[in-house]
Amino acid sequence: MALKFASNLSFMFTEVPNIIERYQLAKQAGFKAVESGFPYGFSVQQVAAAKKKANVDQVLLNVFTGDVTKGELGFAAIPGEEEHFKRSIEKTIEYAKALDCKMIHVMSGKVETPTSANDVVYEKNLLYAIEKCQKEDIIVVIEPINNYSVPNYYMNNFQKGLDLVKKVNSTHFKLLMDIFHLQHCCGNITKSIQNFLPYIGHIQIAQVPDRHEPDTPGEIDYKYVLSLLETTGYTGYVGLEYRPKSLTTEGLSWIKKYSYTL
Repeated sequence: MALKFASNLSFMFTEVPNIIERYQLAKQAGFKAVESGFPYGFSVQQVAAAKKKANVDQVLLNVFTGDVTKGELGFAAIPGEEEHFKRSIEKTIEYAKALDCKMIHVMSGKVETPTSANDVVYEKNLLYAIEKCQKEDIIVVIEPINNYSVPNYYMNNFQKGLDLVKKVNSTHFKLLMDIFHLQHCCGNITKSIQNFLPYIGHIQIAQVPDRHEPDTPGEIDYKYVLSLLETTGYTGYVGLEYRPKSLTTEGLSWIKKYSYTL
């Protein structure tokens, strides 16, 4: 089965600063689906209208993470922030429903010296999010993020994430596997994909170490990795969460080069 690709509007089409204008640019480039971080500064109505006008599917939305100017990356693993977390989930669900988006990435936040208290509140908050999202038939995903890209990010370990997904054991709770982070955290991509795939809700890609297009120089042979995703039976979208090396549309030549289409 051919792979399906989704443009990440927080990383791609930054030729325009306005994230809601990028919906149309993604459509013009040939994308049928997009994903994005939380659309800060824009109302539910504005974002929904932009998505509807572009006639694309929104397959993933990051949770509202707090004040991005202060470097906040969510509240899930931070004791004392439970009410902020609940409000962030309610706000994100509101946007997801308006976008007909069925997957929310819940971010953990940054913690300098994690303790068992962080573990406890993280699990408790995720159970709250899963309960709320399940009522709307929305899947919650968590993404292990490497320490080089985001120092002190709490959820920075794939095995820890997998163990939690297994423990909760809900059809509405899965791992988000960004192969960029997988390479940094684990290496051993083939075995990791095979082991994690039954618990994966979404996959993203970018070259290592510079986070550019898959065919740019780097550590990962994406022609092989993408074929592996096909042969292992992955049927979801592959999110393109990379920073284009030059113009976004010029960088998309790798898709045809690797014998895929949008």
